Amino acid sequence: MTSFNNLVVSHWDEFSTATSEGNTVVVDGTSLRLADIVAVARHGLCAELSPHAVGGIERSAAAIQKSIADGEIIYGVNTGFGGSADTRTQKIENLQREIMRGLNYGVLDGEFYSTPSSLAKGTTKTTDAKILPLDNQTSNQMPEAWVRGTMLIRLNSLSSGASGVRLATVQTLFKLLQENIIPLTPLRGSISASGDLSPLSYIGGTMQGKPNLLVWAGPQSDRRVIRADCALAEKSIPKVRLGPKEGLAIVNGTAASTSVGALAMHEALCQAALSQVLTSMSVEALLGTDESFDPFFSDVRPHPGQRDAASAILEFLNGSSLMQRGDGSEKSSLRQDRYSLRTAPQWIGPVFEDFVLAHQQITDELNSVTDNPLIDCTDSKQHRTIHGGNFQARSITSAMEKLRQGIQGIGRMLFTQCTELINPTTNRGLPPNLVFDEPSESYIWKGTDVMIASLTSELGFLANPVGTHVQTAEMGNQALNSLALISARYTLEALSILTQLSSAHLVALCQALDLRAMNCRFFETLEPLFHQLFASTFTTDSFLPPDSDAKRLADFSLSLKCWGIFTQRLAQLSTQNSRDRFTTSISATSSYLLPLLTSTSLPALQIWSLEATSLSLKLFHANKDIYYASPDATPFLGAASKRMYTFVRQELGIPFIRNDSISTPKGEMVDGEEEYGFGGGEKKRQGMTIGDVITEVYRAQRSGALYSVVVECLKEAGVSGSGIELQKEEVKEAGIVIEGRQLGGMKRAFVEDEGSVTDDSGIERDWREKRRRTSRA
Repeated sequence: MTSFNNLVVSHWDEFSTATSEGNTVVVDGTSLRLADIVAVARHGLCAELSPHAVGGIERSAAAIQKSIADGEIIYGVNTGFGGSADTRTQKIENLQREIMRGLNYGVLDGEFYSTPSSLAKGTTKTTDAKILPLDNQTSNQMPEAWVRGTMLIRLNSLSSGASGVRLATVQTLFKLLQENIIPLTPLRGSISASGDLSPLSYIGGTMQGKPNLLVWAGPQSDRRVIRADCALAEKSIPKVRLGPKEGLAIVNGTAASTSVGALAMHEALCQAALSQVLTSMSVEALLGTDESFDPFFSDVRPHPGQRDAASAILEFLNGSSLMQRGDGSEKSSLRQDRYSLRTAPQWIGPVFEDFVLAHQQITDELNSVTDNPLIDCTDSKQHRTIHGGNFQARSITSAMEKLRQGIQGIGRMLFTQCTELINPTTNRGLPPNLVFDEPSESYIWKGTDVMIASLTSELGFLANPVGTHVQTAEMGNQALNSLALISARYTLEALSILTQLSSAHLVALCQALDLRAMNCRFFETLEPLFHQLFASTFTTDSFLPPDSDAKRLADFSLSLKCWGIFTQRLAQLSTQNSRDRFTTSISATSSYLLPLLTSTSLPALQIWSLEATSLSLKLFHANKDIYYASPDATPFLGAASKRMYTFVRQELGIPFIRNDSISTPKGEMVDGEEEYGFGGGEKKRQGMTIGDVITEVYRAQRSGALYSVVVECLKEAGVSGSGIELQKEEVKEAGIVIEGRQLGGMKRAFVEDEGSVTDDSGIERDWREKRRRTSRA
């Protein structure tokens, strides 16, 4: 089975090459790629007909003419359509025009729609400018990108030479795409049974230059909506007079469903790949362990998706100093990470496998002939006209249902990771709501916590299948219909929601990683001064003689134990304001020391309590100010987290957030007017909201800029687009590691039995003996 991550990298490389300046997609009916659809549909790439396809197109068109001359009865050529196929006609060309007329039934009301003159004379006023619309003003119209993709896919199908369409007709459709003349197409109305009849009829009507249809025209910087006939005239494109079968060949296909499905597939691949990066960042932000991603798990449960995810996440964590041993040395802590981290490979692995299959289904459909009947000219001496059902788009429905279920699964995982990050009972010492300021004065991420719950609920609803809601249509003839376009539409909607969720999670992760790094810097500064203050306050004579079991080695051993008590208590009290938190944490060390002191040393204990509290609190606030002035968590991060954090902070300019970051700015007078608010006309909004921050990350994803970073992370982890798989070796001896891997181990002290404390910051524990690693080829 194809590796999911190899597929992502391969697809992205193809996409990057396709969108390079000056490239053109060559259409031959057999070699269209997912990357080509995205490049043409969204990035305005041009397409041209391969010279190798011309012969096949001309042979099939000639075959249709011969069949008519021979008196053959051919569906949709000299018969009626669908349930009316029992009728016969000699008006062959008129029949093709009739099918177009009957299929232009979609509702297009919205910003670009205008009432035709023949209806404008009505006495009843149907619109009122004073009444606000109920929905988005383009909610009844397909986006241009969807229609561009549809045109390209239809061209590829017609170029296969099995549809009986003349070369001039195919070339006209190419010219429309090349000149960026894109028909205004209704969003709804297709059941994707005999293909996407109605959406494709608007493309066919545009080729005919029908004055009752509207199109987008003009350069991308100055798009306008005009009549189809006017747009063709402006570019000197002759109107098509449909020949035998041509109307049917244009509308009878799965191009619209496949276009929307292909665009969804692209986004789904990128979101799924991103989920691995977000998971590795979550491991670090939550002080998790990489033990969950050990190759042994996939050796004994060899699902390819699980292996793919675990391998990538393990590599992403390389170099992190925030990962923990996870060996149970911390009393009353979880021995293992929670499910959102520990079972991530097992959770998203099956999704990856489904996505690989969905990608294959989409790719096959891109290069399929999907109208009916088909012209078989493989025998040069005799052709066949055969009737069947290649227009049934169930393969696209199948792919889309898999995508939406996978999208919901990814969303649920990211939601759980993010809520565990925000919640102080699960985030291992981070402040509640990821606040920089005092917990009683800031609630920055509380609203986002609600937002992601809403998004996750909506994903759950959208995960329901569409293909089970089939209704019999068209005189009972279309009793089976795929609903592929509807399913693809909902899949793109689900992806928009998942992208909002992953954007919020990414911003939260960068905030959490900064808080971790800030805390690490604080402990690095405080620890030596803590021990120094302890040594100046207490001497060996301050303590009672140790019993035989304690074996204290003078006061520094006690200092280390107090440091461990202090740091653990500090993490437990993250919901308190700083003064209360530090006072209580130092009091915990005093409680530990009290039974160990001589009666004459009790005044020293009071001095210790006051001075240690003052020292730690003063350094804490000073460290916060210093870090906030120049935040940088990268020295503590693994490979992928470092790359993504840098992109968010530097490329997108998303700041480490405190209350001041999102407070209402003071009005600055510019030319006598306040610079913020709507009163300034062209003046930009001032300040920002959390929503603005999340929106910037969302836009970076939708534009593809952030996905480039994800692919860079995969490549840095050793993933290529060439299909190279991980080399598995049976490692018989413990202690073999990937060369150069820096294992986790942020400096922490832990309280153990009966108040005994061990400090792992000064002990070099090599836990490689407990782990088995595979080396990458």
